[in-house]
Amino acid sequence: MKISRIFQPRNPMFWLMMLLNLMSSLLAWVTHTQALAAWVSVVIVCFAIGNALFGAWLAWRLAHT
Repeated sequence: MKISRIFQPRNPMFWLMMLLNLMSSLLAWVTHTQALAAWVSVVIVCFAIGNALFGAWLAWRLAHT
C-alpha cells in the first residue's frame, strides 16, 4: 500500500475525507476549549470519533483503489 495513492484531488472521496478529518479536528477543539454541558460534550465527541473513523475508512478505500 502506498500512502501517495491517497492524494487524489480529482476524486470526490478525497475531498470528503479531507472535510471529515477537518471537521473531526474542529469538533475536538470545541470540546477542549468551550465549557459545555457533559451530555453536549459526549455528543460532540461521538460525532468527532465517527467522522474520524469514516475519514480513515475513506483513506483506506483511496489507498486500495
